[in-house]
Amino acid sequence: MLHVVKRDGREVEFNSVKISNAIKGAAEEIGIIIKVSEVLSVTQQVIKQLEEMNLEYITVEEIQNIVEETLIKKGFKDIGFAYSNYRKERTKVRDIKSDLMKAIGQIGVETDRDNANVGNNFSSKLLRIASESNKWHNLAKMPKRLAKAHENGDVYYHDLDSYNLTTNCLHIPTKEVLEKGFNTGYGYIRPPKRIESAAELSCILLQSTQNDMFGGQSHPDFDNDMGEFVEPTRQQIRNELLEMSVDESKIEELVEKKVIRAIQQAMQGIVYNLNTMHSRAGSQVPFSSINLGIPNDKDAALVCEIFLKEYEKGLGKGEQPIFPNIIFRLKEGVNREENDPYFYLYKLACSVAAKRMNPTFMNIDSSFNKKYYDEGVIPATMGCRTYVCSNINGEAGTKGRGNIAPTTINLPRIGILAKGNVDKFFELLDVRLNLAKESLLDRYEKLKKLRVKDLPFVAGQGLMKGGEDLSPDDSIEPILKQGTWGIGFIGLAETLVAIRGKHHGEDKTSRELGERIIRYIREYTDKTTLETRLNWSCYATPAEGLSGKFIVKDKAIFGEIPGVTDKEYYTNSYHVPVGHPISIKEKIDIEAPYHAMCNGGHISYIELDNYPDGDTIMDIINYAYKCTDMSYMGINFHIRYCKSCGTYLYNGEHECPECNSTDIQGVSRVTGYLSLDERFGIGKSGERRDRISQENGKHVYNV
Repeated sequence: MLHVVKRDGREVEFNSVKISNAIKGAAEEIGIIIKVSEVLSVTQQVIKQLEEMNLEYITVEEIQNIVEETLIKKGFKDIGFAYSNYRKERTKVRDIKSDLMKAIGQIGVETDRDNANVGNNFSSKLLRIASESNKWHNLAKMPKRLAKAHENGDVYYHDLDSYNLTTNCLHIPTKEVLEKGFNTGYGYIRPPKRIESAAELSCILLQSTQNDMFGGQSHPDFDNDMGEFVEPTRQQIRNELLEMSVDESKIEELVEKKVIRAIQQAMQGIVYNLNTMHSRAGSQVPFSSINLGIPNDKDAALVCEIFLKEYEKGLGKGEQPIFPNIIFRLKEGVNREENDPYFYLYKLACSVAAKRMNPTFMNIDSSFNKKYYDEGVIPATMGCRTYVCSNINGEAGTKGRGNIAPTTINLPRIGILAKGNVDKFFELLDVRLNLAKESLLDRYEKLKKLRVKDLPFVAGQGLMKGGEDLSPDDSIEPILKQGTWGIGFIGLAETLVAIRGKHHGEDKTSRELGERIIRYIREYTDKTTLETRLNWSCYATPAEGLSGKFIVKDKAIFGEIPGVTDKEYYTNSYHVPVGHPISIKEKIDIEAPYHAMCNGGHISYIELDNYPDGDTIMDIINYAYKCTDMSYMGINFHIRYCKSCGTYLYNGEHECPECNSTDIQGVSRVTGYLSLDERFGIGKSGERRDRISQENGKHVYNV
């Protein structure tokens, strides 16, 4: 009887079925159909060789060497190559699992760049060490088929370290929480009575919420929510002046001056706080987004105006604020046209964006947003592109809801495996979609075991829809039914190149196929919503760190394929490749249809090669929102400023024109939010290097 010595020293009886399964699995990895008889033939040849060796014990590695050699001898070179690569990948995984100390040692030198917002301090490193440990714990606990799919790079489970611990992101019901007060765990915070304290507490809400979750948070109706605290501030100031016996004829003028000053201080405080206060054990500043632009009254409009002006000023020396992400919402009849009452806010937003890259712009007149607006719901989004509105388990809306968790599909790999066969592509896509669904349902089963007291702030203080009547020991399952479950994708451009030889920016037929592919994913998530009574969505994955992870795995298996695996990253979601020369109009026209399909989140970018002016930004936004169904977009360019005095640098200058310093800071947009240049990961650094302007095809980041 032959015994196999496992890697951990255990001895088990030889089982030939495992060899057959491994051969079939390797064939499936590269899309080759191998007959059962062929599998059995290879297996029998391996068994014959083992019998001839006449051993009592043999190691797993020795058996795998024989299998690999036999596959090649029998004419299955491609399968043998895939089997070999899979072995190498599994060995790499086992090395990390068996010796976590290696990973911890690397973290001790420097944290990774999966998230360019995470620092390199003690707290960041400690958090990453805990993160690595829980990732492998979760992989070990989930069904092996799911774990293998993640490890191989077929799909990706975002924030695997949080798989069993918490949910992704949240649109905070800001006004509602502030009006009733809240408890962060150390005592009750009374409702604010003035705009200054309301603004300060709005930052605390973002910080405290982020400590309970793994993604970002937003104030989905910031100017209107903060506007509620302007009139009480005005009344307090008026009463104070009356008590001081100020001439009544001068009171109203003084009141308004003081109100404006109070709002200025409040808004400046938000910008400063969100770039200095830390969350997640001190590892990063809050990943925050603020939606504004559709004020209900003059006080909300005043908040919107002053906030934009304070953000435009920057930080202490005029440096670029990284947070918050700002989303300016546009609506005809409100602020989009010159005769609209709040058009001046749109004009200001464009002017600020021309200097700061923020705000980005959301089109409330796009078909799906307008539908909700007409029903009394104003949609919002996040700078990282999360979009939540429809709801199979209650009223549609944004406040108190967010994405529970996403799983992303490696689309280019399916394109490679399809070998130009479109029908084969969709067959393989079905397999991956079912895999993504299975992974999210597995995550659902684990998360519903959490109790309200496991998310003490967001669930315990009633920030999350569905948790209103829950007690500390209740399951959070009602909350999970209110959020969304996202099936994301990456690299549509490379997928189309793999199938047709051209991407959607190069060819009309590829463009049609691209839309068909993403529409297919959306139809799958819509169908799954009805089947499971959970909110499923099609998600245009931002893929900051993931852009470089999938392609490394695919390059190892398939080698360098021109236009597919021949760089350091896959293109973000449905975007036209960043290095492809294309006009502003063409890029908008091509990417616009995907916004309606990607109901879990979407964004498009226009890359410019220098600082634009406000009119240029307005022209771009107006074309996109008046002539297409595009919903959310941003204008990118490279910001560079002097770290010594804050002066902005233009035209590739390497020395500050004011103080002659050469200590220059660059800021770019990563995947929805701004980041310091040096914090990009390998994949995004490669993408950033390749970006060219939609104005004239020049490389944007050549300094």
